[in-house]
Amino acid sequence: MSNGWMGKFLTVNLSTGNVNIVDVPQWLQDQYVGGKGYAMKLLYDLLPEGTDPLAPENPLMFFPGPLTGTLAPSMRACVATKSPLTGLLLDSYFGGHFGQEIKYAGYDGIIITGRSDKPVYLWINDDKVELRDAGHLWGTGALEANRAIKDELGDSTIKVSTIGPAGENTVRFALISCEYNRQAGRGGAGAVMGSKNLKAVAIRGSNTVRVSNRKEFLSAVQQGYVELKQSPDVQALVDTGTASAVPFANEAGLLPRRNYQDGTFDLADSISDLGQNNHYWLRSEACAGCPIRCSKVGYIRTGRYAGTISDIVEYESAGLLGSNLEIGDAKAVTYLSALCDSLGIDTISAGSVVGFALEAAEKGLIDKSTLPQNANFGNAEAAAEILKNIAYRKNELGNILAEGVKRAAEKIGSESESFAVHIKGLEVPAWGPRGNPGIALALMTADRGGCHQRGLPLGYELAGEPWKGRILDRLACSGKAEIIVHEQNYLTALDTLVKCDFGHFGISAGTYLRLLKACTGREFSEEQFLELGAKIWNLGRLFNLREGLNPAEDKLPKRFMTEPLPSGPCKGHYFTEADVKLMLTEYYNLRDWDSSGYPTKETICKYGLNDNQKFEIK
Repeated sequence: MSNGWMGKFLTVNLSTGNVNIVDVPQWLQDQYVGGKGYAMKLLYDLLPEGTDPLAPENPLMFFPGPLTGTLAPSMRACVATKSPLTGLLLDSYFGGHFGQEIKYAGYDGIIITGRSDKPVYLWINDDKVELRDAGHLWGTGALEANRAIKDELGDSTIKVSTIGPAGENTVRFALISCEYNRQAGRGGAGAVMGSKNLKAVAIRGSNTVRVSNRKEFLSAVQQGYVELKQSPDVQALVDTGTASAVPFANEAGLLPRRNYQDGTFDLADSISDLGQNNHYWLRSEACAGCPIRCSKVGYIRTGRYAGTISDIVEYESAGLLGSNLEIGDAKAVTYLSALCDSLGIDTISAGSVVGFALEAAEKGLIDKSTLPQNANFGNAEAAAEILKNIAYRKNELGNILAEGVKRAAEKIGSESESFAVHIKGLEVPAWGPRGNPGIALALMTADRGGCHQRGLPLGYELAGEPWKGRILDRLACSGKAEIIVHEQNYLTALDTLVKCDFGHFGISAGTYLRLLKACTGREFSEEQFLELGAKIWNLGRLFNLREGLNPAEDKLPKRFMTEPLPSGPCKGHYFTEADVKLMLTEYYNLRDWDSSGYPTKETICKYGLNDNQKFEIK
């Protein structure tokens, strides 16, 4: 077995209690490398077509990459399943230490199927694996359950992933908390875990991850650290995390306000790194093997929210729980973010769903009596009550909102779909695309729904960074598809390793490939690496089409197509049907898909996706 890989999967069937350790097929390792590659291939192979995401047959899988658990800087892991929010593929990434511990326990992945007849947690101690009763933990918060399991097992160094009440109640945007302040947040993996009656996965390992060429690997690691230190973008993250992006987005007209009715917010600085640092930051923390230390852990000492302990409120959370709800108090936004962490809810979807409900109430589409008292934009206490109602599905409205914006709008009806801000069922992130066609195209074509982590061309559209020697027109729709296809392919390939989003701001492609070769002995040229990404991206598209995706869903929310921006540098801008058609036509052509958005037979053959090799659990 090559170095870097552990060569084993752990498979667990919760229905039968069967636990097996199986070899990773050599063809799978050769063709898909790890991380997202394994996730997409196994999801396609193991999931029966058309399976309900909350059915026992839907696999819940944890995958590190070949560099995870080594000295390579800024490596992570992912959770993969079929999303209960979108019905599409879901790969959600997390930092911290849990992914590394999977490798130390001896595995390249954990594959969980079935459904327990009672609440349980999975305890993995190298090759000793058991299911333990979790009835006493059911109903506890995600962080509380983490602490309780460590106390129960008598070891605070054990790594634990948990769900909160939202996951237990199958809220469709429930997350998995992968150690404190690190979440697999988007798309509802926590609901899948809850549907299986699985409260947590606890793991401890004693193995080491070996590398192929130690001297060359250490040299490549050193080069990675040098590149991270020399990157201005990375240094900004060292100093302020992503919260410093709030003023930038506000000035660019990208920051959501009042359920994306606007793109600027007059209290943006208050919820950015400036406001957060003033009120509660105490120290910086880092994930395993990461020099960036983007976490800014703190404690609110005074006021209504005194006693709240929280990590930094990241840009996305500040945007969706702050400006999107017209809340400009850093302490209030911090409290809402910490509440979501405890309940086990994705902050992006949470802020979008609450904003949708508040607007629906303003428009008289839902009865205000079903909302907490004084539930208006700007009221953090009311927002907190709505979040609790969602997590516990307490009342009829909480139950409706727990289904996500798309289903909530379908249920409420009338004109509510015109301001339901989602793409393919996934609530969009805090980067308003009006006035930014490249961002719009990235969101429309992202493989898991409206997602910014599959390509976000901010530098090319807003910062004057040249693309192949050309400075781009911010508002031009043509010419952006080439950038998006490249970024999607490259980031997909990197997610086989599995990289940190922030680490790749500094580490070059050449250094990543040096790390991979020195670790595993596997050599890629940059062109071959991009081809790997394109192959996995196309496999994801085929999976989504198989599971019912209509390519006509490659579109923007109605709000971005009918309502001009009322403020900011792109005031008056919105997208037309012609704009969207132009961008998608260019994108489909570059993808070698047909005009309707389907990969052609030639494309399928080109990437070897007509191969009959299939991974099975026996």
